[in-house]
Amino acid sequence: MFLLFVPGLVHAYLLMPFPGSQDLEAIKLCYYLEKILLPLRIAGGVILIWYFVKYFTNNSLKGKLFKGVVLALGLASFYVTDIQFKASSMFEEPRVIKFANAIDSKVPESYVVLGVVNNGIAKAYPLIYLGYHHKVQDNVGTLPVLVTYCTMCRTGRVFSPMMNGKRQTFRLVGARHYNAIIEDESSGSWWYQATGVAAVGPMQGAQLKEITYEQSTLSAWLDKHPGSLILQPDNTFENDYNDLRNYDRIQAVDRDSTLKNKDTLVRKSWVLGVIVNKQPKAYNWRKLQKTRTLNDQVGSTPLLIALEDDSLTFHAWNRQVAGKSLNFKTNAFGQLVDEETASVWDWNGLCTSGTEKGKQLEKLQAYQEYRHSWKHFHPGSLFWEGDAKVLSYNPNP
Repeated sequence: MFLLFVPGLVHAYLLMPFPGSQDLEAIKLCYYLEKILLPLRIAGGVILIWYFVKYFTNNSLKGKLFKGVVLALGLASFYVTDIQFKASSMFEEPRVIKFANAIDSKVPESYVVLGVVNNGIAKAYPLIYLGYHHKVQDNVGTLPVLVTYCTMCRTGRVFSPMMNGKRQTFRLVGARHYNAIIEDESSGSWWYQATGVAAVGPMQGAQLKEITYEQSTLSAWLDKHPGSLILQPDNTFENDYNDLRNYDRIQAVDRDSTLKNKDTLVRKSWVLGVIVNKQPKAYNWRKLQKTRTLNDQVGSTPLLIALEDDSLTFHAWNRQVAGKSLNFKTNAFGQLVDEETASVWDWNGLCTSGTEKGKQLEKLQAYQEYRHSWKHFHPGSLFWEGDAKVLSYNPNP
């Protein structure tokens, strides 16, 4: 009975966010335990059948009842590990992947989306739907995409599902360090969703190719891409979507009545993260909402971090133009203006009027994430806490 049920319980405990489970360095244990679960269960089942055939009738009534109860508890644990808390069953992929244009869409324009563009074709994937499904395997034009989102660490990532020239189908395995783990069908390797790095398996150390995306409100996305297609809800999962209502706009600290200072940085405080020449840096989201624009520098790269009027759509650009660094602010009309030439720039980073008209800022990929996740997956990160002070990562704050 130990062989039949205990390994499954351990496996489920380590791959789901039970108390203490996610803090353990146990992804290799989980991986190899999953590989031998079936042989262990077959061995346990064979031994049990042998015992019941040969010895069970010799037990007293009390012994039979006791062993029957233990077996029932074991079967209940099997239901818990293989059905109730199996990640792929708890978080199913959409059964119907349907898109609509802005006119026919049922998605409120206030929703936050992950937007992807390929060769003039744009698609938007609402966070509230992605947050339940965890991943949508799709195409943007001819480009295969794996659009992922993990609500435990607030990480959105878009990857290419192509490996060695072959498109992969990915399975949701569970979570480690509060981040979703996905498995490719060919090699069976396990990949962290937050980084696209294979943590264990034949592809260990490899990294999925990341595809550029933008996180914004649907309204802001449609302003830039009015012809965009929008992922529609699968009504089968309506209750699951409702469980995530307002997830895309309200921080956990805003719901925490024990925090008097809502600017206090806690595990689930939002940060905006960038990686510039392999140097990660994260910015306090609440402070960014107040400043709206931040002129910063990471290494030798001058950065512009900016939030649009909706305080949810964000951007990161290299603010160097023609060899000189420009400093930006927003004017009374909510437009980006550089202080050096007073030129006006739109939210695509294009200068629309002034002496710099026609110039284009280089866009950098930016992420919104929980602070605890960014710290774990980006050791050595710098942190902007809302003032001039820059804090290095401290593993024991």
